[in-house]
Amino acid sequence: MDIRQQLLAAFEIEHREHLDAIRAALAAEGPVDWHDVFRRAHSLKGAARAVDLPPVEAVSHQLEALFERISAGQRPLDRAARAATHLALDRIEAYVAATATGQASMPEDALAALNACLDPEAAASEPARPEPDSPPITPAAASPTAPAAAPEPAAEPSQAVLRVPASAVEALTRASYGLWAALPGQGAVAERITRLSANAGALRRRTEAARRVPDTVPGGADETEVAALRRALAEIETGLAALSREASDLAQGHKTVILSVETAARRLREETERLALVPAETVFGGLARAVRDMARSDGQDVEVTTRGLDLPVDRAMLQALKDPVLHALRNALSHGAESPESRQRQGKPASLSIGLTVEAQGGRLVLGIHDDGRGPDLAAIEATGRARGLIAPGERLDPDMLLALPFEPGFSTAGAVDALSGRGMGLSVVAEVARSLHGQVQLVRRHPHGTSLILTLPLSAARRPVLIVTAGGTRFALPSGAAEALSRLDASALSTVAGRPVAQVAGEGGETLTLPLAELGDLLGLGIARPEGATIPIVRLRGTRGRCLLAVDRLEEVRTLLVLPAPPIGSDPALVTGTVILGTDTPALVLDPDGLIDRLGRAGPRAARSPSKGLGDGSGTIPETRRSTILVVDDSITTRTLEKSILEAAGYRVIVCVDGQEALDRLRARIEPVDLVVADVEMPRLTGFGLVEALRAEEDFARLPIVLMTSRGDEEDVARGLELGADAYLTKQKFDQRELLDTIGQLL
Repeated sequence: MDIRQQLLAAFEIEHREHLDAIRAALAAEGPVDWHDVFRRAHSLKGAARAVDLPPVEAVSHQLEALFERISAGQRPLDRAARAATHLALDRIEAYVAATATGQASMPEDALAALNACLDPEAAASEPARPEPDSPPITPAAASPTAPAAAPEPAAEPSQAVLRVPASAVEALTRASYGLWAALPGQGAVAERITRLSANAGALRRRTEAARRVPDTVPGGADETEVAALRRALAEIETGLAALSREASDLAQGHKTVILSVETAARRLREETERLALVPAETVFGGLARAVRDMARSDGQDVEVTTRGLDLPVDRAMLQALKDPVLHALRNALSHGAESPESRQRQGKPASLSIGLTVEAQGGRLVLGIHDDGRGPDLAAIEATGRARGLIAPGERLDPDMLLALPFEPGFSTAGAVDALSGRGMGLSVVAEVARSLHGQVQLVRRHPHGTSLILTLPLSAARRPVLIVTAGGTRFALPSGAAEALSRLDASALSTVAGRPVAQVAGEGGETLTLPLAELGDLLGLGIARPEGATIPIVRLRGTRGRCLLAVDRLEEVRTLLVLPAPPIGSDPALVTGTVILGTDTPALVLDPDGLIDRLGRAGPRAARSPSKGLGDGSGTIPETRRSTILVVDDSITTRTLEKSILEAAGYRVIVCVDGQEALDRLRARIEPVDLVVADVEMPRLTGFGLVEALRAEEDFARLPIVLMTSRGDEEDVARGLELGADAYLTKQKFDQRELLDTIGQLL
């Protein structure tokens, strides 16, 4: 199957998910989640362009325009809009189904119905053109007396359908047959064990009977009895010999059966893993052509390159990333475009260059979309941010904070809406999917020209070599590629720089490196379980953001294991990238080298401690104390970033949530101990008032300090917040970081 066929096969599954979700949203009772409905139409349009289905793309474009107007309140979701929407969805479904036969055609009635909803006056001025070959609108939409169609259930996200090559399925089937054929041998082993048990029982009874023979005749046994006893003993001896041979044969046969089962199971596992892991080319292969087609239709000239598409990645992850990568490529094409004359004046080639890179770094998958265009317009981003209220009057943001704003939903600096951009959904979709995959996304300026969008995600469902270590009595796994060297250090070899334990180690080129040293148990909040006076096992860890020395309780082994996704709750996504199974169903968390290095960097200066406690000689100047953890809850990325930077600079550990419901769920999940909450009031899903009320109703959080910090400064709001149980109420209009820090200091 070539790449286009694979893309069409994937689109056939994907488009049904989008259509079903839109239908379910319109059929459900209660308010419609227009953000999700619009995103579905937007993603459907992008996917149709990627597989070169212009009719589907055109209808999807008009659908998203209609949904945008309904969402903005510019037109109601009336009968005509519902009928046009259902007609468009039916036409798309029929068109995609017919592509397999090569007889696909898109009737004009779907676009006509959508255009009539978007511009009723223009539609009324045109004479109606009947479509004799087009089936009528469904009765439920056309007739007010027709019974309403039963709502179609929304597809469960966990029940994703994957299309795999037939050859892979056949290989998996053959492997499973091999395992099934090996299993009857276990039945034969069970029968022989039963026979051994019966023989042993018979021998036991014969032995007991032989023991009783001398006792049956008073005064001793005669020759006849002695002969009978000898015969019984001979039979026992013969039986025991047979039993020994049977047991030996059984053991040998069992070993053969076990080997056969293990071989079949290993083949089955390998074939299954091949289904899960596919080259990135299978999903991203058609995107370069799609970008070139977009550029041609827009009158642009673009050079698209790809690198690393042969990297095997979990199929489900690739499928989840297809839309975000396409949106990012579309964004690069739209916002990086310059005239050939302008590019040549800057010393650039006449054509815009866009690159897609896929690579594995440590335990993470890194996707990059790079262009050499005009780069991010920070002034336009700031102006849009202020216009949308994301930046407070008089507030000044550094470039990194400004470059985080385009990921907000609906954020766009484009002057007009076209087929490529302008709706502000592209980068929002990228950020949303990155969060759902426990990853992160970053927009950075390239030097000397252009922009890079970097997606960093945990690798999962792949067999990878990992280093098993023990810390705090618990076993963990580290990507072996991130472990530059393993060694042992004596506590006397450690020194302290700016309150941090450091050690000198030999580099790869023979040079001497001075690196910070951290206890893995401390970073994870587990403590240390090392005998007093023992040498310290060390991992020289290297990530994309630097190096450090990681002290552990014990170095165990390097093994190649299947890395599964991280548990949904109970683990810190900043530190954990996956799970491996050790021994008999014993799970171990796979730690992220970059997350550990970041945690060490944010830990601040620390005292060197005595060997009995792990590191150093106890002569440090700063006492070792657990840093208080503060949960910041605010739906504004600007406010979250500002408060986080202030609190971290003051020495606190900070975690963030985007609304009250996420904060409540995180606190209930006990992911980490939280000492204080700083929350906004105006937030989606659950407000700050609702969060305070919910926490105070639970015994575990009844005494948790809560600070409400909001722009709502009316006396009624202040009184309500304090009555619900907030410990302090601060207003953003009179924001003073010293007041915030003083308030937190008093509460803690």
